[in-house]
Amino acid sequence: MNHWGRALWIDSFEDVPELSVIPEPWEYNPSSWAQRIRVALIATSAVFIAGYLGLYQIGLTNTVWDPIFGRQSELVIGSDISHTMTGWFRIPDAVLGALAYLGDVIFALAGSTRRWQYRPWLVILFGLDVIPLGIVSAVLVFLQGAALGAWCTLCLVTAIISLTLVVLAYDEVWTCFLYLRKVYQKSGSLQLLWKAFLGYPSQEAHEAGEALIQQRTCHREQRGENF
Repeated sequence: MNHWGRALWIDSFEDVPELSVIPEPWEYNPSSWAQRIRVALIATSAVFIAGYLGLYQIGLTNTVWDPIFGRQSELVIGSDISHTMTGWFRIPDAVLGALAYLGDVIFALAGSTRRWQYRPWLVILFGLDVIPLGIVSAVLVFLQGAALGAWCTLCLVTAIISLTLVVLAYDEVWTCFLYLRKVYQKSGSLQLLWKAFLGYPSQEAHEAGEALIQQRTCHREQRGENF
């Protein structure tokens, strides 16, 4: 490699951004692979559970395994409430749930470990798939059980999984909102805010991301001085 080529390679290498940064207000990176793989694995288990329940709803299986409530599961899954939801969406609600959990898996694994800054739209889609849908599905499971006087073990498991995913996902979504707020505070422009949301680079977007990282560093140093 000649001198010019070596200099170009060094410049390009130095321009590569640090992806494993820790933004304010966390002590960890909410977009880290450890965090997101955990979400993907938990959501994958829900895909299989909801898919299994969906097989009963579309008539491919005759019974539903339930070690606690027995045949009550079939009453819940085949209830009028479930049929009403199927009429709304033209797809059995358990199958719809399996697709939603599959979306959680896909969105959890997409993007870099700094996607809260470089792909905000992806994080927001991930948040919309996990948080509101997760809360609604969990509430529906409990309301349906209370209304029918019958319960479904696997449905309760998916409800718990949904709430667990909400807890695991909110920190990254919140970081993304903090970043976008800083972009708007620095630019005062809705156009630049929209571009930052779509992942287009700008000086204001870069400064907003660095500000979140530096804030966290400063706060950590201050806590160290206090001790």
